Amino acid sequence: MIPSLQAGGMERVMSELAGYFCKKNDLHVHLLLYGKEPEIFYYVPEGLIIHKPITVFNDRFRQIYSLGRLIYLRHTVRKINPDSILSFGEYWNSFVLLALYGLHYRVFISDRCSPEKEFSTFHSFLRKWLYPKAKGIIAQSEKAKQLYYSHICNNNVSVIGNPIRQIDSQGSQISKENIVLTVGRLINSKHHDELIKIFAQISKPNWKLIIVGDDALKQKNMERLKKLIHNLGSDDRIILTGALSNIDNLFLRSKIFAFMSTSEGFPNVIGEAMSAGLPIIVRDCFAGPAEMICNEEDGFLIPINDNELFQKKLEALMNDESLRDRLGSKARISILKFSIDNIGSAYYNLICKNLE
Repeated sequence: MIPSLQAGGMERVMSELAGYFCKKNDLHVHLLLYGKEPEIFYYVPEGLIIHKPITVFNDRFRQIYSLGRLIYLRHTVRKINPDSILSFGEYWNSFVLLALYGLHYRVFISDRCSPEKEFSTFHSFLRKWLYPKAKGIIAQSEKAKQLYYSHICNNNVSVIGNPIRQIDSQGSQISKENIVLTVGRLINSKHHDELIKIFAQISKPNWKLIIVGDDALKQKNMERLKKLIHNLGSDDRIILTGALSNIDNLFLRSKIFAFMSTSEGFPNVIGEAMSAGLPIIVRDCFAGPAEMICNEEDGFLIPINDNELFQKKLEALMNDESLRDRLGSKARISILKFSIDNIGSAYYNLICKNLE
């Protein structure tokens, strides 16, 4: 169960899990979409049974149509009569649990945001009331699990990371270039401005910083970042590409992946860069990166407020090809623990456990 399968992190994970489950002959797999715009962007595996509401959501009558979606969810789930339910979304999980209140289904829920995210009083109340009623909670990291234990009265919390899409760099004929790559929406918590300033201070005119991502959350940072780059005299060294639908070519052309975000749940893009064999330098934000990277072994984890160390380690990577090769080779191997086979199996063993 998920609001939609439009472009997004949790939607991609749900799509991959659906594909994994549909390969099992003993399962009937249903995908129940119920959001305002239940679109399908990602791959739909053969055999997946899709359910969508036939009514078009009207925001002018939001409360009435939200009630209609609750009724739709409850009716459709009772019709399917599933053995287990998997729901994604930090706001939507409460919606699902409310819709199924009083029905005795095994509902497993997973938030897909930073565990430090603050919720409104209303949403906090719903989570504290409804989350304990779930059969189980799936956290993306150990730190998120600890927060669930302290804030939510549900003792059945499991940690399962995201499946990481594998990027085959071994057989690639693409030549490496002097590129530091970062990928992420142009929102304040990604701190692209700080990375731009750090890169501009490094005297390496033959290197480029490429930033992939577009404006989001109505923050309109694209123009601000363009102005910053111009003021630093770095128009020829720092490139803002906007959103790109396929970035594998950039992963394979680049030599370093840098990431300065301070708020993550489980950053898929770090894992994809590792699978492409890139050495990684990231801020050690509260949750996510430390679950994926072993500091000094397959990348660098930098304390959030230590920009001086970030610049020092980034410059070291730019100067030392053997260091890049060593970290990148280990990153390619270590990230395999998050393959779809391993992560899909973990989900399967959890939500299908003890079914007759």
